[in-house]
This record gives sequence, C-alpha cells and structure tokens, in this order.
Amino acid sequence: MTDAPRETAQEAQPARRPEMKVRPTAPIVPPANVSGNALMLVIAIMAFLACLTFGAVSMVRATAASWQSQISREITIQIKPDDDLDMEKALTDARDLALTFSGTRDGTIVDKTATARLLEPWLGEGLNIDELPVPRLVIVTIDEQNPPDFTAMRAALAEKIPTAFLDDHRTWVDRLVAMARTTAFIGTGVLVLVFSAMVLTVIFATRGALSGNRHIVEVLHFVGAEASFVASEFQKHFLKISLKGSLAGGLLAALFFAVAGFWQGRSIATPQSDQATALFGTFSMGVTGYLGIAGTIVVIALLTTLTARFTVMRTIHEIDQIRSDPSRTDQLPDP
Repeated sequence: MTDAPRETAQEAQPARRPEMKVRPTAPIVPPANVSGNALMLVIAIMAFLACLTFGAVSMVRATAASWQSQISREITIQIKPDDDLDMEKALTDARDLALTFSGTRDGTIVDKTATARLLEPWLGEGLNIDELPVPRLVIVTIDEQNPPDFTAMRAALAEKIPTAFLDDHRTWVDRLVAMARTTAFIGTGVLVLVFSAMVLTVIFATRGALSGNRHIVEVLHFVGAEASFVASEFQKHFLKISLKGSLAGGLLAALFFAVAGFWQGRSIATPQSDQATALFGTFSMGVTGYLGIAGTIVVIALLTTLTARFTVMRTIHEIDQIRSDPSRTDQLPDP
C-alpha cells in the first residue's frame, strides 16, 4: 500500500532537462590575419631598432665613463729638451717634486725605449731619441677623490724646471663628457622617433581593424555593449601582437650584442678587435643593459596597448556622434 503513492509521486515529477551547453564566443577581432602579422613584423623591427639604440647608447656611455676614469687617474708632465738641461735629472726632479704634493700616489718616468715605441707609427722603427729634440714624459697617478692642487704644482714645476709642462687632461675629460651627452641625446632622439613611428603604425592598424569589423562594433554598441568592453577586446588583441613582436625584436637585439661580445672576446689582440674596441668599446653590456632591453620590450607592449585602447575609444565616440546626427556621415573613416 505504501509503494503505490511513492511511485505516483515519482511519475508526477517532470523529467530533468539536459544541461544547456554555452557555445563559445568568437573574438571580435580575428586572432590572426594579414594586417595583424604585418603589424607584428613592424613592431618586431621597431623593437629591434629601439633595443639596439638603447644598447649602443649604454655601451658608448660606459666606454666614455671608462675613458674619463682612466684619464682622470693620471696627469702627465712633459719636459722639452734644452741644450743646458740634463734630461734624466730633470725627469727625476719633476717626478719627486710632483710626489711631494698631497693627492699624488705614484710617478713613472717614460724611458727612451717606451718613448721611441710611442713614435714608431709616425717616425718608423730604429729611432734614436738622443738625435731628435723629443720631449720626455713623466706619468703621475693621482687620487681621483682628492686630487692635488694643479695650479700650485704647475707653478712649482715652472720655477724649478722652466721647460716642464703639466697636463691634467681636463680638455680631454670635457670633450669626453660632451661626447657622452651628445651621444645620449642623439640616442634618446632616435628612441623617440621609433616610438612615435610605432604609435602611428598602431593607430592606422587599429583603425584598419575597426574598418573591417565596424559592423560588429556598431551592433554590439547598439545592443548595449559598453565602450570599455569593445575597447578591451581590441586591447587584448593588440597586446598579444605587441608582446610577440617586441619579444622577437628584443631577443634579436640581445642576441646581436651577445654574439658581438663573444666575437670580440675570441679575437682579442687582433687588429680588427683592437680597432672595434677603440671606436666602440667593449660590446658587453652586463646585467643592466639586458634589463634595459627587457624594460624597452615592456614599454613597447604597454605603449601599443594604450594606443590601441585610445584609438578604439575615440572611434566609438565618433560613432556615437554620427548616430546622434546622421548628417555627419562624411566623418566616417573610409573602409
């Protein structure tokens, strides 16, 4: 008796409906197309140029700082020969006099062999220093943090050895500082130009993507989709493109500096390596240089993403203006 009502209640309950399967939505912007691939290639090229410029500027500034440090650590006393002058004694007196000043550490007399070797590129081998009126040098190492009084040292040398001349290399230091600043200014200008060209490229690429999908954007906006939602879809699309392109360009630039540094390390003491080192310095950027390249990649990706979002928001604002006043259809961008 008790089983019949239970069966009746079970039959009265409606059958459970199958679970609804939500169809996955397709992205508003196609994930891969010809314009997207072209934009990715352009961003990769610009990222490579930007990272290359950043690495070159860092390398030149590091080389100039190294030169400046080396020059600032030494001063040179030049003694011109004279008929009544005992050159060897004058060199010793000049060295000893310079070392009496506080701030000097060591003094070295450049002997005749070293002097002849310095003149070989211009006068050839087998040079006899005694037969030519060649000035002799004394190199004095100084304390960079506490340099000596150059004015007093110059006056003391002139009083004791009239033909002595003190060169503290300030002219060369000033020129190196000016060169480093000029190089940094030029490099910054190149970076600004590269970023500006990239922004313009992204703007045109975003407008092209909007033209191809304008009907979708208008329908979504008409049925109530917020402008921020549409902009976020385009922002995600261009973020992926910019990340891929900037990573490719940045890694290529880092590989270039790594290969150049490896080649320079393997070809030490060769004419080609010596000339490259004299002109450009070492190609080793260190951790700071590679972190700068990584920062440049991030900046390019963020700049591309923000530019795409701003362009989409501006375009949607134009659509709203045209919808409110249909007579302004001439302001629509050409498809």
